[in-house]
Formats: sequence, structure tokens, C-alpha cells
Amino acid sequence: MTATTEFYASQADACARAASESDLPMLRAKYEQAGAAWRSLANRESEIAAARDRRLAETAARAELAQPRQT
Repeated sequence: MTATTEFYASQADACARAASESDLPMLRAKYEQAGAAWRSLANRESEIAAARDRRLAETAARAELAQPRQT
């Protein structure tokens, strides 16, 4: 998990806590919506990081295959 993903996830958790502690329905809904947005950002960042790692691994594998063999 990257620092950005961890930050997004911690913000989502903070919103969830604030929503559960809120007595006002509209404020609770606001925190729930914000938490959902933060969670979406965290999930998206994780997907991007995984895709980046796969792409780097594929590039490294292709580069290794392209090198001439030494005998």
C-alpha cells in the first residue's frame, strides 16, 4: 500500500468514525458521502499501483528476453 493509498484510507476511516458519532442526519450523510469518495480514491490508487507493477514486470521480462545470450 502506498503512502497516498494509506492517506486516502485513513481519511475514509476518519469520515466513518465522524459519521457514526454524528447525531445530525444531514451531517452523518455528508460524512458518509465523503468517506465513500475517499474509499473510492483509495481503491483506484491501489488499482493504478497494481497495474503499474504489472507493467514494470512485463517490461523487465521483455527486456530480459531481448538481450542476447552469452555462451
